[in-house]
Amino acid sequence: MQRVSFNNKNSVFFTALKEKVDSYFKSNNIKETGNFKLYLKTILLSISAIGLYVILVFFTPPVLISLLLCALLGLNFAAIGFNTMHDGAHGSFSTKTWVNELMGYSLNAMGGSVYLWKYKHNVNHHSFTNIEGMDDDIDIKPFIRVHSDQKKYWYHRFQHIYWVGLYGLTYLLWIFVQDFQKYFTGKIGDLPFRKMDVKEHIIFWVSKILYIAAFIVLPIFMVGFVQTLIGYLVTALICGFVIAVVFQLAHVVKEAAFETPTTENYKIENEWAVHQVQTTANFATKSKIVSWFTGGLNFQVEHHLFPRISHIHYPKINQFVRETCEQFQINYLEFPTVMAAVKSHVVHLKHVGQH
Repeated sequence: MQRVSFNNKNSVFFTALKEKVDSYFKSNNIKETGNFKLYLKTILLSISAIGLYVILVFFTPPVLISLLLCALLGLNFAAIGFNTMHDGAHGSFSTKTWVNELMGYSLNAMGGSVYLWKYKHNVNHHSFTNIEGMDDDIDIKPFIRVHSDQKKYWYHRFQHIYWVGLYGLTYLLWIFVQDFQKYFTGKIGDLPFRKMDVKEHIIFWVSKILYIAAFIVLPIFMVGFVQTLIGYLVTALICGFVIAVVFQLAHVVKEAAFETPTTENYKIENEWAVHQVQTTANFATKSKIVSWFTGGLNFQVEHHLFPRISHIHYPKINQFVRETCEQFQINYLEFPTVMAAVKSHVVHLKHVGQH
């Protein structure tokens, strides 16, 4: 499939915005990467995940308490992904490359592959946001239809109802199905990615095996098969649901654009930065709890415009983005609360599923 390109010949919007952002960091002598707040959060999330695992596997509490701890572990996994892994994989966690790489590999510890994720997310999703065939993050086919360019099935008319159950399965599908599909086909969506070298092949298989050993085999040996199955499913379903919802609220809402190239040479008429604003939404940016837990991914517009800047700076950058969007008369999409964004998401699913 031919790659989409953007009309970046005269990127006046992003040039003006970038000047303001660069000036802010330079004049205040601030690094664009993380600081002690992010490092402390990473330590807390890591200790809590290890602690929950140890308690559940080696000091298994009564059933109800164990189920609650499994749910908390699922939330913990999601928080590590949003904060530690996400900034690390984008190279914004630290000024040191090896630290970013180490933080990125936290995804492998949770069953995924940071190598594949970087192509899926950093390259495909951030370059071709909400473009069918190129943005693998909107490819939930055939279960969910997110825009009119995707094939419609009869059951899509009910997707605004069954999404609640389906989203919980995304973590399991990700680590046990989709990673292997990408690995063996060499493609993410319709686009090929650079072949793995020997080191990456080894890391892929070793991390998958160690994950299964740590989260399935050892718990079965320690607490039993049925207990492990139930506990693991609770953890995986909670983690998957939270991750899926946070992403969907950022891009799959009725106000966000799903662009299709209109010219024979697959060119989008807007500049890349304008495309990012039009296809992305913020939510609950005034909530410190939501911002802390999601690693600033509720400031999704700022993240898409400046993915190499740590999320701890997004509240400030938000001011510059709003100001510049107003200057160039570009619609800036933001929902005041999580529930307002969820409502828009459900309305969008219903409309696309029935029309």
